[in-house]
Amino acid sequence: MQRITCPERDDWRQTAEATGFDFHTIDGERYWDERAYYAFSLDEIERRIEEPTGEIDAMCLELVGHAVDDERMLRRLKIPEAFWPLISESWHEDASSLYGRLDLCFDGRGPAKLLEYNADTPTSIFEAAVFQWSWLEQAIERRIIPVRADQFNSIHERLIEAWKKLAGGRHLHLTGTTGNTEDAGTLAYLEDTARQAGLSTTLIDIEDIGLRDDGRFVDLDNREIELAFKLYPWEWMFHDAFGSGLARAPTGWIEPPWKAILSNKGILPLLWEMFPHHPNLLPAYFEDDPEAARLGASFVRKPLYSREGANVALVSSGVTLVEQQGPYGAEGFVRQALAPLPNFSDQYPVLGSWLIDHTPCGLSIREDENPITGNTSRFLPHAIL
Repeated sequence: MQRITCPERDDWRQTAEATGFDFHTIDGERYWDERAYYAFSLDEIERRIEEPTGEIDAMCLELVGHAVDDERMLRRLKIPEAFWPLISESWHEDASSLYGRLDLCFDGRGPAKLLEYNADTPTSIFEAAVFQWSWLEQAIERRIIPVRADQFNSIHERLIEAWKKLAGGRHLHLTGTTGNTEDAGTLAYLEDTARQAGLSTTLIDIEDIGLRDDGRFVDLDNREIELAFKLYPWEWMFHDAFGSGLARAPTGWIEPPWKAILSNKGILPLLWEMFPHHPNLLPAYFEDDPEAARLGASFVRKPLYSREGANVALVSSGVTLVEQQGPYGAEGFVRQALAPLPNFSDQYPVLGSWLIDHTPCGLSIREDENPITGNTSRFLPHAIL
């Protein structure tokens, strides 16, 4: 694994905007950054990223199988009791998952370590699936990178195949906060892949969904929502005004309710409890667990629920090195062993390892001068050399 500086395409902004990637710059700062790329060997990709990703996902599914009917685990995760039956039912009915992204710490030497699992509403999928692939093709054509270069990336093709399995002939609604540029771009891309899979679709803002007297969710045309992809977290849905209607409505959800377990940072201590000393896991404990003292005075403190690194703190020898501010933490915190991100030219990369239909199939990399990856951390492409 290495970080290689390279010239950027002089027309990359126009190329981005032509493909609908209009959030390539955030608040005047680069989000997409191709002035460097991360290079991997094929062995690193296949044996040290792809294989562990599949193994971690399998462990997560085993955890869900235990947690859905375990009151102790559900209480530890602070999932509202009213929704336990909904979560359990979705698991026992084999409600399918579309996608997820593991965030990994990897330096090319030791084993990849799970930092967290973006299991419910991962973004950055368009830039991972499409834009970095177009960068690879053009960078090869323009002799920016070696002609032999490849990329770990079959996300787009696997999304189309997964939609075919999930739809079952149902009309698909895609919903989220469409006023957010990044969310709107993600929804537009996923809608495009669904249409390529042959699905009929409707895009609707989450606030425009209605609940009829018969308990069915509907769109603005009073059309029943049979199947909904939601770029909107389960923990928010549980507390929304229509949350009480979730259990009665026949809508199929992507991601399914059981993903509420895996989108919770509380899975980190639960995984460590189930699979102690696994090489791809970091020691982790609930903050109020006396066992957390095992970590000593150096750890990462994370809220059970958090987005884009908010309210995460890195503590070393009792001193808080860096902390992101945010609105999270009311439900409690976990402590995870401190695994400093590798430093490449004063940049700290986090690897996002993508799963579509539980198959590892792609890689995205976010880097920052700050060792906590946040909303404005830059996306850099990768190549296999």
